[in-house]
Amino acid sequence: MGYVEDLRAIIGHRPIILVGSVVIIIDEKGRILLQERTSPQGVWGLPGGLMELGESTEQVAKREAFEETGLKVDGLQLLNVYSGEDQFSRAPNGDEFYVVTTAYFTHHFSGDYAFDPEETVQVRFFETHDLPEKMIGSHRMMIEDYKQKNS
Repeated sequence: MGYVEDLRAIIGHRPIILVGSVVIIIDEKGRILLQERTSPQGVWGLPGGLMELGESTEQVAKREAFEETGLKVDGLQLLNVYSGEDQFSRAPNGDEFYVVTTAYFTHHFSGDYAFDPEETVQVRFFETHDLPEKMIGSHRMMIEDYKQKNS
């Protein structure tokens, strides 16, 4: 089990603060890589996930990008840190949490697509003006922030 699962075994569904990272991976055409997740089914989002004990937010971003896409990312640049009341979530199982998310972006990546089918249906680059309809809301907001700061 990971840190979050261990913590949940102790505290149940009560609200907790979780720290995570996401990566906006941009190809040479300016498109952004998104991951179609298995849960929630049919929803797209940025590669990313939660911090394990001892990791930096940059290490989280690199590890999760690799686990979810098979790509190694480098040259991460900080976009923003997202936190606050609007970052509250309740999982389908009743777990409540506030997430502090560090968002990075990069043009530097290598490798071949490889992912765990338990977690990922597919990964694909999208034009920033033609994103999937079903997306994680906070990830759409992060992409909009990226577009504003890099236009």
